[in-house]
Amino acid sequence: MTNRQAKTSGRDRVHRAAVKLFATKGFHGTGIRDLAQAAQLSSASLYHYMPTKEQLLAEIMTDSLQSLLDAAVAAVEGVDGPAERLERLVVVHVTRHAREPWRTRVVDNEVDALSNASRRSVVALRDAYEKLWADAIDDGLRAGVFTTAQPAATRLALLDMCNGVARWFSPRGPLPAQALAEHYADLALGMLGAAPRPA
Repeated sequence: MTNRQAKTSGRDRVHRAAVKLFATKGFHGTGIRDLAQAAQLSSASLYHYMPTKEQLLAEIMTDSLQSLLDAAVAAVEGVDGPAERLERLVVVHVTRHAREPWRTRVVDNEVDALSNASRRSVVALRDAYEKLWADAIDDGLRAGVFTTAQPAATRLALLDMCNGVARWFSPRGPLPAQALAEHYADLALGMLGAAPRPA
């Protein structure tokens, strides 16, 4: 293994360990010793693979949000109908939260742990992602497809509902992630006052 491969392997181990610890113990509840032990490294060698604990959190959140944003943009590309765009956004969001629960819990819960400088870029990505939802809802209201009187509150309620999947979904449960996501899409349309999807 080359030095570069070893560094990449070590960095991946640190990131995986940090995601699990930040999701289960919280950023402030996770110490450097916890991270080193989970990554099977010494506390001293840990800093070969991360700058600071906060920058590690910022990297994890940035990578996760950029990946989610890219997936959402790809899902709605070329789709004009606001109801279908909203459905696709829900499916992307729910399946991601079902399949990557620890990573998405870190993104959803730890933004306040970041300093102002780190938070700005993370919040900008989150805002760009949420704008896809807001635009679909606004377009649906203008077209008469959606009828909610409180679009902003409904959008936040939808996101909160979809985020919750990361806390309870189990692949051993009665619904696979895709089927659950499609059910959530139906729930979302109902909350927005849209006609139900064809069976």
